[in-house]
Amino acid sequence: MDEIRIIEVKQSVFEDNNKDAEELRAQLKTEKTFLLNLMSSPGSGKTTTLKALAKELSGKVNWAVMEADIDSAVDAEAMQKEGVCSIQIHTGGMCHLDADMTRQGLCELGTEGLDLVVLENVGNLVCPAEFDTGASKNMTILSVPEGHDKPLKYPLMYETCDLLVINKIDVLDYFDFDKEKVVQYAKMRNPDIDIIFISAKTGEGIPELCEWILKNVSEWNS
Repeated sequence: MDEIRIIEVKQSVFEDNNKDAEELRAQLKTEKTFLLNLMSSPGSGKTTTLKALAKELSGKVNWAVMEADIDSAVDAEAMQKEGVCSIQIHTGGMCHLDADMTRQGLCELGTEGLDLVVLENVGNLVCPAEFDTGASKNMTILSVPEGHDKPLKYPLMYETCDLLVINKIDVLDYFDFDKEKVVQYAKMRNPDIDIIFISAKTGEGIPELCEWILKNVSEWNS
């Protein structure tokens, strides 16, 4: 019997996506639109954080949100209620967005007059980190109940992100979560990663997060 041939196609898929991502990033730079790719596990508080930011960013920047999910329009509806222009992207069962899917979403949204677009990626700590969406920066949220060891278990997520937001610090007293260790582990994966502690529920740390976003938007669009 002939030996089974193994054909590796993963690399070419990523190569094509990376090319698309670079082209999209260059286009957004020309259009002066900052795209922030927001990733995390389900339930970490992505949408709640964006709702808190809606109040803080109001009047300071023109922005919109693209909500990606396998199904439903719950998150987009939540952002619309906060007065933020939003669209919902259904991934057809895929657990991530790639550059071409992001481009299609941006075309439907329309970026004219927008300084900032936030892409709320599908809730997942693995797949979204593997695909470059063409974003200007990547941000991930880690909630206190998830534990401080996540950077050790899901290294790529933290290696690819520019900002780590630790959410739900209002419940620190109820969980075995070590703030010093999570910083240590995250910096182990990515020495240049910025880290901000927040509570999207109480608003603690939201002004600092808003400041980080506005600073990066300004630098990108200058």
